[in-house]
Amino acid sequence: MTQLAQGIVDVILLEYDENLLLRRLADPFWFQAFSCVLGFDWHSSGTTTVTCGALKMALDPERHGITAVGGKGKASKKAPEEIIKGCEIFGITPTKSEELVYSSRMSAKVDSTAIQDSYQLYHHVLIFTERGDWCVVQQGMNPENRYARRYHWLSEQVDSFVCEPHFAIVGEREKHRTLDMTSGASKESQRISVDLVKESPKKLKGMVDSLRKPGQSSLSDWGLEIGGGWQNSQVSLFMPTRINWNMMKMAYEFQPKDYEELISIKGVGPKTVRALALVSELVYGEPPSWRDPVKYSFAVGGKDGVPYPVDKKAMDESIEIIKRGIAEAKVGKNEKLRAMKRLREFVPPDIKLENYWAY
Repeated sequence: MTQLAQGIVDVILLEYDENLLLRRLADPFWFQAFSCVLGFDWHSSGTTTVTCGALKMALDPERHGITAVGGKGKASKKAPEEIIKGCEIFGITPTKSEELVYSSRMSAKVDSTAIQDSYQLYHHVLIFTERGDWCVVQQGMNPENRYARRYHWLSEQVDSFVCEPHFAIVGEREKHRTLDMTSGASKESQRISVDLVKESPKKLKGMVDSLRKPGQSSLSDWGLEIGGGWQNSQVSLFMPTRINWNMMKMAYEFQPKDYEELISIKGVGPKTVRALALVSELVYGEPPSWRDPVKYSFAVGGKDGVPYPVDKKAMDESIEIIKRGIAEAKVGKNEKLRAMKRLREFVPPDIKLENYWAY
């Protein structure tokens, strides 16, 4: 897997550049096809963890001008020190090195705190170039159904870490309500959350305690207007049972200027974010987004266009790059043949690969 990954990377860097490789890794279809070519079934959660592991081994920072850091479990915790080491090899300034460490930390913080979709992160990989451009591929697992969800980030697409920052989120859409504080629809909830922590923690605690009183009603108890009539919404909003008030006091003393700065505070976790969002909704009437932000079901949309129509041109371009990479990679004939067979199993039947079977 490492040898084939390195061969494909070599060809991409020779034919194109490091930034195109980043964009392809951030593209969920290309990443999925790349994983299948290296030897995985399309639905395996290992397409993320082991593919990123093979890619990390394949990338030589001194030769390629691009490197990967982090990994699965404990390896993900080593990302900051590996970023610093990679920056030293590239000659990247300490300021830019700190920015990369911040990007790594915030991408993980957002997907574990600002988005509460029942998936717990266990894998985090950041790939960055000698110019400081980066992408992130990280994955979470739902402990109940054991499904995986993959989060793709691309630096050139990130204007803010807390406002629509993802290049793609891949997984099955959840039926339950998912808190997404990164949605554009959560902008007012973000603003109120920041205002709340700037207030006295005593005042905020009084609001939270009042919402916990038995029998207290919220607007959601009265139902939602659907199709011109009223229907019982059956929506429950649960205030966290425990909130770190010492951390709230620390945030109050810090006085964050915006939501990104609030999220970046060490100790601000999912319960704090959820409590502030619920106070915003139930007290101030500014609800956050409760829509699951998943953008792709596995790789692309289905024939019915759900969640999005298939972008056939993008699929063809992705497959073309991988085919060329396999054809020109410095690996043996048998490895190329097996890779092409795996690609054939993955791609739609109307795409012709015949010209690439002979080497």
